[in-house]
Amino acid sequence: MQWLVLVIKLPAEPSKHRVAVWRELRKVGALSLGQGIWAVPDVQVFADGVRRAVRLTERAEGQVVTLQASGRGPEDAARFEALFTAARSEDWTEFLADCGKFEAEIAKEISVAKFTLAELEEEEQSMERLRRWHRDLTARDVFGAPEAAEATERLKQCTAACEDYAERVFNVLHQSEGDNA
Repeated sequence: MQWLVLVIKLPAEPSKHRVAVWRELRKVGALSLGQGIWAVPDVQVFADGVRRAVRLTERAEGQVVTLQASGRGPEDAARFEALFTAARSEDWTEFLADCGKFEAEIAKEISVAKFTLAELEEEEQSMERLRRWHRDLTARDVFGAPEAAEATERLKQCTAACEDYAERVFNVLHQSEGDNA
């Protein structure tokens, strides 16, 4: 596996440029190896994010050097893969925690019988955010972190909970319409 290593140097001020580059690299799933040094597997899924980080650096009048690396031996490759997979495991753990929050929110709305279209729309937006996040994490998880399978199953459970909630909302709304007739 080849890796791209980015060595980035940005002016200290304004800090917004450093923050923008940092956010872009975190968003793409780059592995921070030290101050201003980032690595990603050299696969297509990371190409756009790397290009954006390079452009942001150049616009901020910073310097960037992009290197291709493979390590000097199998141990180096295994170490990089383990570091990268550990970072994805952290991402998946955070995703799983958000799934738990989503399921708890749905359960709360059901327990207080809050069956409104506005609440349903809010829950559907949250569900869509989870779907996007899962899709993005899946794309970045090129080595297959162990939490990925559990996350996929939890996303299915969240989808089922959201669909159940939607059905309850529509049943209550249609019942109300029937009462008004």
